Amino acid sequence: MAEETASVTPTRQALKWLVTAIAVAMSLYHMYVAGFGPPEAMIFRGTHLLFALTLVYLLYPFSPRGGSGWRVLDLAMIVAGWGFVLNIFLNYEAFTNRIIYIDDLTTWDRIWAVAAVLVVLDATRRVIGWALPLTAICFLVYAIGFTNVKLPTLMEQVYLSTEGIFGSTLGVSASYVMLFVLFGAFMEKSGTGQLFMDFAMSITGHTAGGPGKVAVVSSSLFGTVSGSAVANVMVDGPITIPLMKRTGFRPPFAAAVEAVASTGGQLMPPIMGAAAFVMAEFLAVPYLQIAVWAIVPAFLYYLAVFFAVHFEAKRYKLAGVPKSELPALGGVMLARGHLFLPILVVLIGLTLGYSAPLCALYGALSCLPLALLRASTRTGITWRSVLDALEEGARNTLAVAMACASAGIVIGCVTITGLGIVFTQVVVGMAQESLILALMLTAMAGIILGMGMPTTPAYIMMVALLVPAVIKLGAVTPAAHMFAFYFAILSAITPPVALAVFAAAGLAKANMWASGFAAMRAAAPAYIVPFMFIYEPMLLLIVKDWGTQWLSVVWAVISASIGVICLAGSLFGWLYGFALLWHRALLLVAALSLIKPGLYTDIVGLALLAVVIAAQVYAPAKKTETP
Repeated sequence: MAEETASVTPTRQALKWLVTAIAVAMSLYHMYVAGFGPPEAMIFRGTHLLFALTLVYLLYPFSPRGGSGWRVLDLAMIVAGWGFVLNIFLNYEAFTNRIIYIDDLTTWDRIWAVAAVLVVLDATRRVIGWALPLTAICFLVYAIGFTNVKLPTLMEQVYLSTEGIFGSTLGVSASYVMLFVLFGAFMEKSGTGQLFMDFAMSITGHTAGGPGKVAVVSSSLFGTVSGSAVANVMVDGPITIPLMKRTGFRPPFAAAVEAVASTGGQLMPPIMGAAAFVMAEFLAVPYLQIAVWAIVPAFLYYLAVFFAVHFEAKRYKLAGVPKSELPALGGVMLARGHLFLPILVVLIGLTLGYSAPLCALYGALSCLPLALLRASTRTGITWRSVLDALEEGARNTLAVAMACASAGIVIGCVTITGLGIVFTQVVVGMAQESLILALMLTAMAGIILGMGMPTTPAYIMMVALLVPAVIKLGAVTPAAHMFAFYFAILSAITPPVALAVFAAAGLAKANMWASGFAAMRAAAPAYIVPFMFIYEPMLLLIVKDWGTQWLSVVWAVISASIGVICLAGSLFGWLYGFALLWHRALLLVAALSLIKPGLYTDIVGLALLAVVIAAQVYAPAKKTETP
């Protein structure tokens, strides 16, 4: 046994060092490109994919138990991956000079096209599961078996064009996502996560339900670093969930709050989830514009969650953490406040018009030097921290890179077959010219798609199949894209497959289903927010003339905010005081009235809200509950 261990350990150690070397090289390559400019699109995207495929097959073997036979298979897949990319690189001049869909494919082109599809789908399966590869296979089967598209044409579309595997989605992963994930890794190594937690504890920890509000604030901040709901839960949850349980929150609700707050991180400017960069590419606008559109929706999302926690705490008389046990805000800012500066670097750079990858690069490069400035944040930072950040940045990009490559296969099939137009006609026909029905179909599709795959590919498929129908029925284009983005994200907290909830429930030792339904209840206003900005684009700060419409924008945000609070009060049975059944009914009607754009509905909503507040002030209901 000892001899066997001795023989295995050096192999594993060598594999570990090989992974580290490739991951660091991948990160350094992308940092160099961000600073000095990328090569031609196919070369850049192909190099990105080469790095990703190599790491996937080293980190996600076919058989976790090992075995020489399976390792040979993994090696063969790596060779095939390198083969189909190098086939383009080595014949790049011929590739660029050929006339697409007219010049015949060579035998090797056909072989490598098949290899490309098989390798990309298999690598995606290893990283994120079967859902996306099976979806891509369905689109391939449709294109081959149910349309007039010839197989060589489909091969050309998927493999040799920039409308397939090497399409714009993979370009987004290479150009944007990689750099921002790296930025997040460097921020994490600099101790910014602790700053976020201490900052949230100092400003909300002592209030009613303080630990729940800490989860909301810290997760919204950490979301700017992570962009992944599950990763956010696993970082914040071990601290916030036990604290919530200790102060009286029920375990399912504690798990729900952390899951919902962590999921919203993908909506939180200035650094949002990976799909936001894809949206910028699709709409051909600067990423900063996407961040601006997301400001009010993100505010409304977290406002809903914050008041869900507040009303739950008030109803069950849950106190906060004693101030004596909390860090002081002044002390937190003096000790660690300078770690906010990298985010400021990114934000200022974007505002000044610099490219998003370059801003992310400068933000990443500033993290560790800023941490080294103060003794309070210098501890534990070594050259190893730099290597760890470079390695983690590459590792954390793999899921997005493979998802974008597989999504490219889907987009290639949709484009070459005209399926997008057919699907638009079907949705418009089902909706019977009704925008609200089309939105409901899109929302359900987004949640279903997002159940089995990450936000990015779910959003991409909604854009290819559903968003055109919503736009055709009258929605503003940015609002339609933001609607799809929103619901692709919300799938992470919607049962039956709610990955963020499952992760939080495991930490809280709570029932999965109870936690899932608690999450839907806590985030209920968030399911309505996307409909709000479809019908009132001012909530995305989209106006024709700020000089004459700024007051309308302010009122739209205020009325929507009051509506979100009323809905949370109706669902959790508390506003100024305990809400009786008729109070809750009036609050629900008030919420819907305020959420719907229009002066008259706003007046009705405010009048109903005034009735409920007056009833609770002058005739408070006596009610005591325990969790």
